[in-house]
Amino acid sequence: MWDYNEKVMDHFLHPRNIGEVENADGVGEVGNVSCGDALKLSFKLDKDGKISEAKFKTFGCASAIASSSALTELLIGKTLEEAEKITNKDIVAELGELPEEKLHCSVMGMEALQAAIADYRGEKVADGEDEHEGRIVCKCFGVTDVKLRKVIRENNIKTLQEVTNYCKAGGACSSCLDDIQKILDEELKVKHDESSKQPDNGFATWPLVQKVVKVQEVVDREIVPLLAKDGGGMELVDIVGSTVRVRLQGHCSGCPSAGVTIKHLVEDKLREYVSPDIMVESV
Repeated sequence: MWDYNEKVMDHFLHPRNIGEVENADGVGEVGNVSCGDALKLSFKLDKDGKISEAKFKTFGCASAIASSSALTELLIGKTLEEAEKITNKDIVAELGELPEEKLHCSVMGMEALQAAIADYRGEKVADGEDEHEGRIVCKCFGVTDVKLRKVIRENNIKTLQEVTNYCKAGGACSSCLDDIQKILDEELKVKHDESSKQPDNGFATWPLVQKVVKVQEVVDREIVPLLAKDGGGMELVDIVGSTVRVRLQGHCSGCPSAGVTIKHLVEDKLREYVSPDIMVESV
């Protein structure tokens, strides 16, 4: 049995917003029952352009149900512009953590959201194209090389096990593992080549005042509001080189999931909005 935290179990046993929104403004469907997971997400906007209602139907495990439930709570009250910034990492952060082998459930939630927003805008669903375009590498789960490259890039994947954790490819008969490894090696080489061409103007070289201003801005805008939902908080303590030192407060202080919060929320947000060089330490 998977070692789920209390918040994941609460969303699994008492899922929020189950069902379908009547006369929905946007509907997104991803996954496939034959592959073990499927999710349908629908939402409705109010007169101010904010999501007033979001519901889901899912076929899957406890992680799939919990991820979908948490996603609907993240969505309600947000504008579309705010909602489309939500990633699988935000879903994991909302839950506190997920077993590495179940991270694909959070990815499925993100893809359903992207599909629903595209449906509202009358656009072709980009993620849907990934499911069908390109050469099928993992026949068991129908994962193409296009999908694999996207997942590897977006989640900074470095190992075969991480590939399986995020999109299930290679997790059944294993006959495609050599092919997946070749794609992974190619993506890692491209990333290495691109990084080697970049001038040495990383975060560590910024003036301290610039570092503090930019980091504090992201902390106040992107991180503290999420922590506050669980009665927590955080303050910026110091910045040394590329290391940002912070202190968790409130319910986050001493929480068993504090390490996950630092890694999957604080560090990821600062790397996304400030610099990929940043490392975060709790003091």
